[in-house]
Amino acid sequence: MQTECKREKLEFQPCGPRQVVGEFNGGTITSDGGLLLLQEVEARRKIIRQFAESFTDHRDQGKIEHTVVELLSQRIFGLALGYEDLIDHDQLRQDPLLAAVVGKVDPTGERRRRPADRGKGLAGKSTLNRMELRSDEPEKDGRYKKIAVSEEKVDEFFIKVFLQAQTEALDLLILDVDATDDQLHGCQEGRFFHGYYGGYCYLPLYIFCGDFLLSARLRTADKQPAAGALLDIERIVKRLREHWPKVRILVRGDSGFSREEILEWCESNDVDYLFGQARNKRLEKMLAEEMACAKQQFDATGKAARVFSELRYQTLESWSRDRRVVGKAEYLEKGANPRFVVTSLSPEEFGARTLYEDLYCARGEMENRIKEQQLELFADRTSTHFLKSNQLRLWMSSVAYVLMNELRRLALAETDMAQSQCKTIRLKLLKIGAQIQVTVRRLVVRLASSYPFQSLFLTIYLFVLSFQTKGDAREILLGPHRGVRS
Repeated sequence: MQTECKREKLEFQPCGPRQVVGEFNGGTITSDGGLLLLQEVEARRKIIRQFAESFTDHRDQGKIEHTVVELLSQRIFGLALGYEDLIDHDQLRQDPLLAAVVGKVDPTGERRRRPADRGKGLAGKSTLNRMELRSDEPEKDGRYKKIAVSEEKVDEFFIKVFLQAQTEALDLLILDVDATDDQLHGCQEGRFFHGYYGGYCYLPLYIFCGDFLLSARLRTADKQPAAGALLDIERIVKRLREHWPKVRILVRGDSGFSREEILEWCESNDVDYLFGQARNKRLEKMLAEEMACAKQQFDATGKAARVFSELRYQTLESWSRDRRVVGKAEYLEKGANPRFVVTSLSPEEFGARTLYEDLYCARGEMENRIKEQQLELFADRTSTHFLKSNQLRLWMSSVAYVLMNELRRLALAETDMAQSQCKTIRLKLLKIGAQIQVTVRRLVVRLASSYPFQSLFLTIYLFVLSFQTKGDAREILLGPHRGVRS
């Protein structure tokens, strides 16, 4: 039996001489008042709308109540707000603010066709699930899979959004490539036990350029980290050079991507590379003199010591030629810690220490972006049975990241939150209590008077309103962007 709490006053611990009483009669209130900021970013950058162009809706348009753009907006805004699961939307569908931001002209859902849906302006979990199951062949996939998605168009979407954000030609583009684990806790299609990660997982592949996400590919874990990476690198490099024929491109990654086919392709296509190189006895022997020197320095000072060395190295079987390898002879309190990288960059341009410490180690920022997407925007919620629908979930998380990154890149660049992660942006700027009043002519959002970041919110609001567009490219006329320039 449900407690009739709506009719009762709830008594809590007193505040001095005052009683503390709660009642469920505050009216229509949302905890996500800051969603209005994301709506303004979307209105100007049209990120979700461009993503929706990758979909084809085979449903009878005369019978649907939720368009593909509305379904995607509801799901992606929900991820940005911290609602990771479809079941959350059975409650969210009653939020008139989210409905208004999604684009519903009837945000309260009072004019819905079915009486059971009235008062719920948005789609429920079942409707969203039918979209996520996606269709490859609508005529064969049954009555519930009528929304198809083109993987080629999604691939193009991420690059297009990146290009639209640039206001001038760039001298250098650094493409960071990395794989990570996506732990599985069911019997999903394609699950595989990965010994390194110690469990069943997928092995998604990411490519970033600075803070910009260029590719997110879901793969099964029975593959090597570099499996399929060259195809994505080729595709992205070709597209970028169509836009900037003379731009210099550097591909960067860990030792999992130091493979002959990738190295040779880069050398043949005027693309620089910088990859980690797995250590072995031959490399350690070549670095022995520097390691002895590092140990001597450590013994003398008691502090970690590093000595760098230039090497020419070729594997016994896999490499077709010798290549420049930089060795880092490091001695720590726990002992020797040799590391190696292989690169096409010349010693004259980047000395050994600069190459390793300033250029290679900077790839750690990409790992932060991956963690941000997986832990804070729920890219790891790949719990449907099918690999292709889990790929769609990964893409929607990726679009949520792109949207949040645009808010951070453009509106927060000159504030103390310029480097804030998505969870901090969500907590400080999106999670604002607000009362919602819907009238015939207006939707009034009364944000909490006690909200502690009102000044910052107003600054961001005014800055977002200053965004301008130019032509079909929807170019943002603002300054340079983090992590892209050389």
